[in-house]
Amino acid sequence: MTNNESGMTNSESVYDVDIDSLQGGSADLGQYKGKAVLVVNVASRCGLTPQYAGLERLHERYAAQGFTVLGVPCNQFMGQEPGTSEEIAEFCSATYGVTFPMTEKVEVNGEGRHALYERLVPTEDAEGHSGDIRWNFEKFLLGRDGSVVARFSPQTEPESAEVVAAVEKAVA
Repeated sequence: MTNNESGMTNSESVYDVDIDSLQGGSADLGQYKGKAVLVVNVASRCGLTPQYAGLERLHERYAAQGFTVLGVPCNQFMGQEPGTSEEIAEFCSATYGVTFPMTEKVEVNGEGRHALYERLVPTEDAEGHSGDIRWNFEKFLLGRDGSVVARFSPQTEPESAEVVAAVEKAVA
């Protein structure tokens, strides 16, 4: 096995990454094998926070076809996710009715970048951007095999034509 630029071996996938759930304990990414997953770094105090509503609708619309959204709180962008796990969970549930799973708060850029994002950031979006996450609500679509099949900028709405088309292709 050889190491890629992220330091992970080529045989490792997102399913092998250890990350805790927002409520504590393992988020067990292996449970998503065979599903399409939209991984999104989220924040509660951002101008893009209303995207939670679209993410929830997308989650509900395609859940029966083997799809889920996975929210990953991050406080690296102007401190827009300062809350505790309990505060984040309460905000998401009470304000946006979020039912999709959420992980613990992590770093998505820099030396402390979580292993999940080490695996995701080499993927380019439609404009050719790869590498560091630019802002809250950057989105990565994983195919049923765990490979990254699409990356979307933070400004791309969850229910935009390009996201919906990619999700429909991933669950087909």
